[in-house]
Amino acid sequence: MNKRALALYGLGAAVALVLFGFLSPGGTASFRLSSAGDAVQLPLLTLPVTATGWLIAILLVAGAAYAFWSEKTARRLAGWVPAIFALLFVIGILVWLVGSSRASAISLLSLLTGSLALALPMVYGSLGGVLAERSGVVNIAIEGQLLLGAFAAALGGSLSGSVVGAMVSAALGGVVVSSLLTLFAVKYRVNQIIVGVVLNVLVSGLTGFLFGTLLSSNRALNSPPRLSSFAIPGLSEIPILGPLLFNQTILGYLMFVAVGVLWFCLYKTRWGLRVRAVGEHPKAADTVGINVNRTRVINVLIGGAVAGLGGSFYTLVSVSQFSRDMTAGTGFIALAALIFGRWNPIGAFFASLLFGFATNLQYVLSQAGTDVPSQFLAMLPYVITIFAVAGLVGASRAPAASGQPYVKD
Repeated sequence: MNKRALALYGLGAAVALVLFGFLSPGGTASFRLSSAGDAVQLPLLTLPVTATGWLIAILLVAGAAYAFWSEKTARRLAGWVPAIFALLFVIGILVWLVGSSRASAISLLSLLTGSLALALPMVYGSLGGVLAERSGVVNIAIEGQLLLGAFAAALGGSLSGSVVGAMVSAALGGVVVSSLLTLFAVKYRVNQIIVGVVLNVLVSGLTGFLFGTLLSSNRALNSPPRLSSFAIPGLSEIPILGPLLFNQTILGYLMFVAVGVLWFCLYKTRWGLRVRAVGEHPKAADTVGINVNRTRVINVLIGGAVAGLGGSFYTLVSVSQFSRDMTAGTGFIALAALIFGRWNPIGAFFASLLFGFATNLQYVLSQAGTDVPSQFLAMLPYVITIFAVAGLVGASRAPAASGQPYVKD
């Protein structure tokens, strides 16, 4: 474990003691576990804010002490420790913020459902990043892939009048950005980080120009069909998990499938073994007959299609039209999610959920009315992003050849 991780454990425990314990707002925090239309109504969950805060603070101090003890005795920290530490801290923040609000109760189901919806483009973006970086190409252009995917979905959906046409257009938009990335990063071996940054700026300027000259003056080109959610009979009636997991749009269901399929393909198939070999030791992969650069190009293109599909969320689900820079930096948070998730599809998925939860929390608490400054709530997802990337779970090792162009001898 690195010193940054130990420092963050200590900082987290100290913040918990001060915030959850000494600065506790007192009173109770109540959570509704069912919505009004549910057949089964679960009782209200009410927690004493001060007692809960002190309990969580003590547990976090114990977790930090365990991390320091593990470092001192040269023991490997168990993988469940950082996960439990982060979960307890999030619960503590949630109880503290809800306790300081003026609402009688907060709907936990609405909070989680909104968090999953906001995390959806982050998940798609991080999966696209995993595909590229596992093969050795740093994908800083996730933001551009999401944004061009959103634009293409709006234009393609408006022209075709079809949701399928909009989603295919979104995937093609992501592929366009990936094609430019592979052209310069793989073929011409330009610095991959610089290429990614330039592509983000290019897509932002291009979509802004086309929006101002094409879409804003012709409403018919910026009126894509809306993607509706549909419930799976029986499963959607399960309390809490039912409405959360089984009442989604097709993009939501595809997200769950994509995470599982990509994890299986990367770690349980010959294709995945070859991709990881290219990302870790391309020269060794080349000696056994694997075409390194072709593998990288294919992976980056597939990743671009996945990220572009995630961009369609903005124009097909969130709002039914495109606007300038509507992704608002989601691609960069997706990049942080894949690092936080250790370049693993499942890890990236849960990291995206954490960032989506932090983003949705500010909206829910703002509506509920709280004495916590709105500026603090607005910066919460970015603070969590910084802490995650800084090394809360220890040093995350990227694929060894990530960012390094390969030249065949």
